[in-house]
Amino acid sequence: MRAAIVDTNAYSALVRDDERIVRLLHSTDRLIFPFIVIGELLAGFRLGTREELNRKALRALLTVRQTTLLYADSETPEHYASIFAELRRAGTPIPTNDIWIAAIARQHQLPVCSLDGHFQYVKGLTVIGSETTK
Repeated sequence: MRAAIVDTNAYSALVRDDERIVRLLHSTDRLIFPFIVIGELLAGFRLGTREELNRKALRALLTVRQTTLLYADSETPEHYASIFAELRRAGTPIPTNDIWIAAIARQHQLPVCSLDGHFQYVKGLTVIGSETTK
C-alpha cells in the first residue's frame, strides 16, 4: 500500500504496539495525518498526565517515518457536505470530526486506517483496520 490516512485511534493503537495496526501501517510507504487527527491527539495529550511525553512520541513519528500533515483546502468542504448529506439521508450519521477525516480521505482517494467501524458507512471510502472491514 502506498499511503494511508491515520485516524486518531489507529495512532493510539500504533503507540500501544497493537500488532495488527503496526503491521498495517508498516506496510505503507507514507502515513498521512489529517490536521483534525493532530488536533484530536493534542487535545487528548493536554487532558492526560503525560502530555510532554506523548507530544515527543508524536514528533518522533512525524520526523522518522515518511509522514505528511494534510490540511483541508477549498474543495474539502464540498466533500464534507456530500458525505454529511449522504450519511444523514441513510440514517447513519457519524461524529463530525470523522466526517472531516473521511472528506479529506475521499477527496484525495486515500484509504483510512481506523478502528472505527462507522467509516464503512461512507461511500467510496476504503477503510483498513476496523473489524468490519469488508
